[in-house]
Amino acid sequence: MRLLAAAAAILVGVTLAPTPAQASHRSYVKVGYFTQWGIYGRDFQLAKVDASGAAARLTHLNYAFGPVTADGVCASADPWADWQTSFPAGLSVDGVADEAGQPLAGNLHQLAELKAKHPALKVLISLGGWTGSAYFSDAARTDASRRKLVSSCVDLWIKGNLPGLPTGAAAGIFDGIDLDWEWPGSSGNDGNVIRPEDRRNFTLLAAEFRRQLGPRRELTAFLPAAPAKIDAGFEARKIFKYLDFGTVQGYDFHGSWETRTNQQSALRVPAGAPDNPDFSVEVAIDTWRDRGAPGNKLVLGIPYYGQGWTGAPSGLFGPAAGGAPGTFAVGTEDYKVLKNLPAQGYQLHRDWRAGHSWLYDGTTFWTYDDPAQILQKTLYIRARGLGGAMMWSLDGDDANATLTRTVSAGL
Repeated sequence: MRLLAAAAAILVGVTLAPTPAQASHRSYVKVGYFTQWGIYGRDFQLAKVDASGAAARLTHLNYAFGPVTADGVCASADPWADWQTSFPAGLSVDGVADEAGQPLAGNLHQLAELKAKHPALKVLISLGGWTGSAYFSDAARTDASRRKLVSSCVDLWIKGNLPGLPTGAAAGIFDGIDLDWEWPGSSGNDGNVIRPEDRRNFTLLAAEFRRQLGPRRELTAFLPAAPAKIDAGFEARKIFKYLDFGTVQGYDFHGSWETRTNQQSALRVPAGAPDNPDFSVEVAIDTWRDRGAPGNKLVLGIPYYGQGWTGAPSGLFGPAAGGAPGTFAVGTEDYKVLKNLPAQGYQLHRDWRAGHSWLYDGTTFWTYDDPAQILQKTLYIRARGLGGAMMWSLDGDDANATLTRTVSAGL
């Protein structure tokens, strides 16, 4: 294993970290996102996070997402999924069916059961997300609006005061808050409010969250990979005074919104890449560090899905007609589906030096991370002294949690 690690480290151009025995004192965070809506079409419940072995290998589970409303407060995007729907015995973490009329049901009750089974697991509510960040800028604009937002978030998610339920019905479920403002100071989803002062206000908002959460609750943030977005929205030297750690987007560097195939999550910019400058894990991490972020508080995001194109006769960096068909969306597919494509005529390609993999059948092209690629990334995390790994999202893994097991083995 040490020889494999040394070879992989050389390929990604980093100095190898201390041996496992020397580094045994080092604890890496392993953060998995669970999507609120995954219980619907994806048929992915928290019981599967437990049964697959994933929960036992995570340090943190981020529950996504809780939006910020136009009134500048925290709310539930889907109360039915969060605390109303009942789970039968076969889909419940503890194997016991929910009862009609119990004070708390839904995903939050299942989170409580998961924590009871895995008491070391920290559960955070993730605020915002791609479609829930429209009003972050308004809510973060003044001292009064920041206090109002944070107070509402603490009351709803930390104190567990859910609408229509007894006081504190969900208290003790969430151990902290993950800020997923996409993006302060620069464009995100259509319709987002954006201001130049978002950059300073993000720092002030983080400070207010830390003040109201206190030192024992956790506060984290999802952070962009693009240097332009980092500079527009974040005071890198200041925000980590308030954050326990930040998860850096290590994916979506390219995708089917573009007209040629490319990598979506490479460690380094590949040789022959058509874009200059280009995106990569190395570019993102180096940018954050150059701006003053502490490396041991940077957590690398890893995708459990791939980006794909079809009508692509030339393979990597070639033209494409459009996004490849996916189970839930054009241009994206889960690892649990992509892993079966080599048996269906796709050839697996790797660029170990750049640190990325792709599947290609002469027409359709998928860029993705498999266990070997993820192991290389965990070695990169160790070698660069980063804080750990984050995974978006757990429902993309297979039934045996192969990718999560790989992250755990590597860290």
